[in-house]
Formats: sequence, structure tokens, C-alpha cells
Amino acid sequence: MPLLINLGKAITLVAWMMMAYNLAVPFEDGIAIMLNIVLVITGLMHCFQVAIFHTMFNNLLPLTKKDYLQVFLFGVFSLLSYRQQVLKMEAQEQ
Repeated sequence: MPLLINLGKAITLVAWMMMAYNLAVPFEDGIAIMLNIVLVITGLMHCFQVAIFHTMFNNLLPLTKKDYLQVFLFGVFSLLSYRQQVLKMEAQEQ
């Protein structure tokens, strides 16, 4: 599972880089518009995932700004890694 999470994070990072590059140096007309729309949707979804992260993990883990930034950048893949941390902690308590 950690391999899949890290692979997903790498792919997500490449997608963010493509969308940021498109802002600096726009691609062809249709692709640039599509990437701008995807950037807005991705940003909104990742903000929603940060809210979910805060709601679910605030009482379970000590959270820092770095944790929130990771969830914003990598979305569900970071949520999965934090979920694994919580499951390990719960297993150790039992």
C-alpha cells in the first residue's frame, strides 16, 4: 500500500506541475482552457479534502501546517497515509 500511495503522490505532483506550467506558459488554446478548468476543480476538491482531514484527524493526531499542506497538495493519497498512521496507533493501543 505505501508504494501505491507514493506513486499516487508522484502522479499528483506531476499534474500540479503541468497545471502550474500552463499558467506561466499556456499550451495550445483548447488544452490551456481545459487545464485551467481542471486546476480550479482540483484546487476546490483539495480544499474540501483539507476540511475532511481536519474534521477526521484533528482529535487523533497532532497536526501541523505541513500536514495540511501535504493534504492540499496530494489529496486522497495523503489522507490514506494519515489513515494508516491512525490505524497503527489504534493497533498498538490494543
